Amino acid sequence: MTLPFEFSETIQRSDILRDEQRKELLVHMLKAREFDAAMGRMYRQGRALGGVYSQLGNEATAVGSAYALEANDPLFPMHRDIGAHFVRGCDIDTLMRNHLARVGSQMRGTDGTGHYGDHSKKIYGNVSHLGAMIPVAAGYVLADKMRGTKSVAMNYIGDGGAQVGDFHEAMNLASVQKLPLVLIIENNQYAYSTPTDEQFACDKLSDRAIGYGIEGVTIDGTDVELVFDTCRQAVERARAGHGPTIIEALSMRMRGHAEHDDASYVPKDMLEYWQQRDPVDRYAAWLIDNGILTADEIDGIRKVIKEEMNECIDTVVELPMPDPEEGGKGVFVAS
Repeated sequence: MTLPFEFSETIQRSDILRDEQRKELLVHMLKAREFDAAMGRMYRQGRALGGVYSQLGNEATAVGSAYALEANDPLFPMHRDIGAHFVRGCDIDTLMRNHLARVGSQMRGTDGTGHYGDHSKKIYGNVSHLGAMIPVAAGYVLADKMRGTKSVAMNYIGDGGAQVGDFHEAMNLASVQKLPLVLIIENNQYAYSTPTDEQFACDKLSDRAIGYGIEGVTIDGTDVELVFDTCRQAVERARAGHGPTIIEALSMRMRGHAEHDDASYVPKDMLEYWQQRDPVDRYAAWLIDNGILTADEIDGIRKVIKEEMNECIDTVVELPMPDPEEGGKGVFVAS
């Protein structure tokens, strides 16, 4: 396994985060981890519909990046970014209704795989054509720029999705127009079952930024404070009119592409290496070592989140499925 830079063994402490904010980061990550575990259990029980895409190993990237935005900044997450939804204030009940496609969900039960958004929170859901939302994010901030609104869009794409044409077209437009767009490449080592060395020849995906004349950086995606600081700086540059940034966050997809995939193609030593860099465990240990939280306090937070998650599941699984007619709404415009 070859990585494009040496990882730090310790969390890179942010100079601007307060300890209360650090606690918030951990809570968001723990919620994401527990939500992930819950969905995995329900998939195996036959309760989850469609695909279930684990975010295990991606919590620091999703939470740290979204935490760098302001409330009015549009967020374009992917299917492994449930932590970003929690940062934006989404509650467990709403997300569970979406994932289980129950009545009252934001997608009215028409989708349960993460293609949902919440306009009230400036969250715009992804589509299955990965990469297709990068032009949408660029278009959003282009429109805001024309209106004189200083919003910054944050969009996510995986290492595999970074190889499609939409990536180039959108980033070329964004760079020429100096659009306030921050693109997070979640490099989790595999595009489904295709390893990165069979996807691209460059050492770092962030090096592509050079060709667009914009900022690009590769970072440890398992370090939530490093992710936050890097994204905060990119957001500040974008808001000041200095154009987009490509941030490649290196992490590992610790489960298969989806729960039906056993990931048997991933070398065991690779998984063991990344397990030692588990983003949730690393940050929890760092908070304890720095006297910000105690082990008992973290255990208490985990217990509260798990109880809330179980109560929510018990409620949502009893909800009926939406009426079949809901599937035809919002699809065609009446003439």
